[in-house]
Amino acid sequence: MDLYFTGIVIAVSCFLIIGLFHPIVIKTEYYTGTRYWWLFMVVGVVCVVAAMFIENSIVSSVLGIFGASSLWSIKELFEQRDRVMKGWFPMNPKRRGEYADAE
Repeated sequence: MDLYFTGIVIAVSCFLIIGLFHPIVIKTEYYTGTRYWWLFMVVGVVCVVAAMFIENSIVSSVLGIFGASSLWSIKELFEQRDRVMKGWFPMNPKRRGEYADAE
């Protein structure tokens, strides 16, 4: 009996990648605001395109998940700014003026 763990590896990788992006978005917004949203876009597009050219299904899937998570993080970065402005997350005192401009 052969066991195939491809689905489990992809599922666990997906769970870990999504979990990794939550603190990345929070820390990015806290220290830099939304000014580096384009970096998430570049990483996301590069990963998704690269995933299309990789034959190994696990590596391709994980790279695609990483790219999609990076692209989704653009939206989350701007929503994180809104959550900070509502007082749900701490505001970086060194960047207080930037929040006034965003209102």
